[in-house]
Amino acid sequence: MNLYKKLSALVAVAVLTVTAASAQEFLTLEEAVRIGLEKNYAIEIARRNVELAQNNVTLGNAGFLPTVDARATRTFDNRDSRQEFETNPAREVSGARSNSLNSSLNFNWTIFDGMGMFVNLDRLRTLKISEELLTKATVETTVADISNAYYEVVRQAKKIQPLIDAVSLSAERVELIREQYRVGVAAKVAILTAEVDYNADRTELLRQQENLKTAQINLNQLLARDPDLEFNVIDTIQVITSLELNESRIQALNQNPALLRARVNQELAVLDLRSAQASRFPVLGVTSAYVFNRSESEPLNPFSPISNQSKGFNYGLTLAVPLFNGFNRTRLAQNARILIETSRIALSQTQQLVESDVARAYSRYQNRLRILDLEESNIQLARQNAEVAMERYKLGLLTALELREAQRNQLVAENRLIDIQFEAKAAEIELRRLSSTLVIEGVAQ
Repeated sequence: MNLYKKLSALVAVAVLTVTAASAQEFLTLEEAVRIGLEKNYAIEIARRNVELAQNNVTLGNAGFLPTVDARATRTFDNRDSRQEFETNPAREVSGARSNSLNSSLNFNWTIFDGMGMFVNLDRLRTLKISEELLTKATVETTVADISNAYYEVVRQAKKIQPLIDAVSLSAERVELIREQYRVGVAAKVAILTAEVDYNADRTELLRQQENLKTAQINLNQLLARDPDLEFNVIDTIQVITSLELNESRIQALNQNPALLRARVNQELAVLDLRSAQASRFPVLGVTSAYVFNRSESEPLNPFSPISNQSKGFNYGLTLAVPLFNGFNRTRLAQNARILIETSRIALSQTQQLVESDVARAYSRYQNRLRILDLEESNIQLARQNAEVAMERYKLGLLTALELREAQRNQLVAENRLIDIQFEAKAAEIELRRLSSTLVIEGVAQ
């Protein structure tokens, strides 16, 4: 195949690629995050848990409201009886039937329980806050995962073009050596070597296309979409370079969901102690009932009634004074105090962990920015070197091995720059996740 045919084939492939790409969905990071927040399974589960916690925050669940229940019992009886008297003959009744109806409407209301109902309501509200913080953490982690997966697609897509350029250069080199061979200034082995390099570049391009497809599948999985759905992404990775350590640390201490949940757990431990203390107080309640009873029966003797009916209502107060329950109230109070101390230690541990994570993330972020500056300078040198090497090779001033080395150096430099751009962006995303500034009102910033 001559150079014209090879270049024509490359152009045809490029046209087909562009045509296929134009028919594909263009997916922005904001759109990916929106889809993820709407459809991601972990977020859906977390939101359901928040709904459950919200449903539990009611006065009735805390014990403020009275209870009213109605009861009714209907019974039927069929019995044989024998009555013996001292002076009269025995009296026998077979199959005597009777039935009764008992019904009541009961009202119970606890009006004082040592402030336990107030503690229960505070606990329910605190549990709801805990679930909301867990959902927030899930959202931020999901947004970070989606962002990283999105920029992984960008990275793998950006690596395609350098490989296409490498294949084009290798094809040009093969054709050039063929021309040199025809005029007798190149050996057959040079053609074979150039073709081996050309095939190696094509293989690497195919592998890179596979990497791109895998990255797209991974992102589609996070978005709960069809894994085979193809799409296009932006072609640049913009890294925020203005993040500061002190500001990130302060934001993390004030906003990090893990740290906030540790503080909420400390509040729950205090509420457990208040609940144990409330159980030592008497419980005062109001009770009332309306009762209706009616029974009918066949008489067993002349003096037995055939029906009996009663109805009416009652009301009063109930007072329960806890005296002794095997020291269980004391045990619960002691355990609550232990949990308060444990939660205090856990809070300190979580705070230290968050601060350490922020420090590590910022160090990585700063280092990646420095490397990014070096690689941006280095890529210019690598490109210039490859261009000069190609011109010298055409003039016969450079060997094929030296040309290949220059081309490989350029490809490696291109890949290093793309990789460090991705790593710098990933470091930025992690730092913003830890400081809880990655998501504002459900939108990736």
